[in-house]
Amino acid sequence: MSIWARIGELASRISAGAASGIAEILESVRTTFAGDPELRRKVAFSIAMIALSAKMAKADGIVTQDEVRAFQEIFSMPPEQERNVSRLYRLAMSDTAGYEAYAERLAGLCGSGQRDCQMLEDILDGLFHIAKADGLIHEKEVDFLRRIAEIFNISDSHFRAILARHAVLQEGSDPYAILGIERGTSFEAVKRRYRELVTEHHPDKLVARGVPEEFVAIANDRVAAINAAYETIERGRVPA
Repeated sequence: MSIWARIGELASRISAGAASGIAEILESVRTTFAGDPELRRKVAFSIAMIALSAKMAKADGIVTQDEVRAFQEIFSMPPEQERNVSRLYRLAMSDTAGYEAYAERLAGLCGSGQRDCQMLEDILDGLFHIAKADGLIHEKEVDFLRRIAEIFNISDSHFRAILARHAVLQEGSDPYAILGIERGTSFEAVKRRYRELVTEHHPDKLVARGVPEEFVAIANDRVAAINAAYETIERGRVPA
């Protein structure tokens, strides 16, 4: 049975108009897939992207076609499951529970709750990808994403590095911020940090963590931003 069929099964258990529909689904993920951590991660990741992107759209007040296309870039689902995904999206938008409640449940699904859990950063990266699809990450979206990062226990310095990475195409993007290091850091330390990041964010590692294969394109963008930041520092275009 495909992951989307599994999600469809969970969605079908929620009664129409349920006040806490998505929260119930997230709790079901914890219990239903307790014996299969890999499948639990895949289902949790997919539901997280559906639910939190819906809440982000509500916070921003508008859903653009660019954002819809960005969502479709992350997920490729069978036509017969599109209705269930749309239902989950609508449930999330109308759910009385706030996005913070979703984020807290997802942080719990991470397992040990360690700082900067990689699956949680993957979710945050996917939300950034959707937020910037219309060419600009709006202030309300940044506030939304910053609060998600806080709940995910992603440090503020790490969040700033992620934000800088997604703003890499904007004029004045800081390569030091993208690598998460201070200006004035020795080049040897910069090189070590760069190698750590490239290894940590290799697309194969994301697939191993259970993110959708389509997310590899976003992972490639992530590594490209890291490479560009390192090359800029190496060429000495930004004074230390």
